[in-house]
Amino acid sequence: MRAYDLSTAQWRKSTYSDGHGGDCLEVAYDFPGGVVPVRDSKNPTGPVLVVTAPAWRAFVEGVSAGG
Repeated sequence: MRAYDLSTAQWRKSTYSDGHGGDCLEVAYDFPGGVVPVRDSKNPTGPVLVVTAPAWRAFVEGVSAGG
């Protein structure tokens, strides 16, 4: 398993966030190495899931399509 230096990650909260502490993801887009780090916005110091950019695109497309 590869370790990533996330100290320079610029996190963006999901646009579906309601601003009231609901379930939200934060994603670091344009992260080097062709990967997308994802974390729980309620636990920013907690674990981070790092997926490949193609896997993230497929996930977002699937969710957008209602799958």
